[in-house]
Amino acid sequence: MPALAPSLLAADPGHYADRARAAFDAGAEWLHLDVMDGHFVPNITFGPGVVEALRPLADEYDARLDVHLMIEEPQDYVDVFADAGADVLTVHVETCPHLHRVAQQIWDAGCKMGVALNPATPPGHLESILPIADLVLVMSVNPGFGGQSFIPQSTAKIQTLRRQLNALGSNARLEVDGGVSPDNAMELLRAGADVLVAGSAVFGGDQSVAQNIEAFRSALTLKV
Repeated sequence: MPALAPSLLAADPGHYADRARAAFDAGAEWLHLDVMDGHFVPNITFGPGVVEALRPLADEYDARLDVHLMIEEPQDYVDVFADAGADVLTVHVETCPHLHRVAQQIWDAGCKMGVALNPATPPGHLESILPIADLVLVMSVNPGFGGQSFIPQSTAKIQTLRRQLNALGSNARLEVDGGVSPDNAMELLRAGADVLVAGSAVFGGDQSVAQNIEAFRSALTLKV
């Protein structure tokens, strides 16, 4: 079973802690936090204060805070988000001309290092970092806003990266973010993803967070 990482971007900003607790109560072991600066992507979300506020809750459930830095100059913020309590810090290949240096900075700060690529960025841009990355994130929508539809070509990119990671003998997690739902969860698992980020499919709709997470669990279990 892949890890499900509910994305707090889709939750009610006035009830982040309550929504996170509901996800953890339902069995989620990761919480995905999209940090946006209004420059690299056309939206502004939250900063290290939210990560810091959620750290005690994550510790209570032995859960992982998966922080995705959709920002320019991410190297300027690695230490502050690490100090706030991030377990994983993911940066974009598109914003890091000195990616290996940023990777070392993330490790030195005590976090796992993730690297993300946008839908239009070919997998080849990750060739030099794949052997050492702890996590690879495939964006299956153009980043900036939740609730978008999955870009179908993303499945082939996941398959390519899974083959490359396997060939390297890498233990890196392969994560997918954007338009993930119970309807395509098994397709993504079979393509090679092992961390599924879901926002609207967990925190939206008429059902409870627990019911939405159970829908993912059922979809993955019934079709195996």
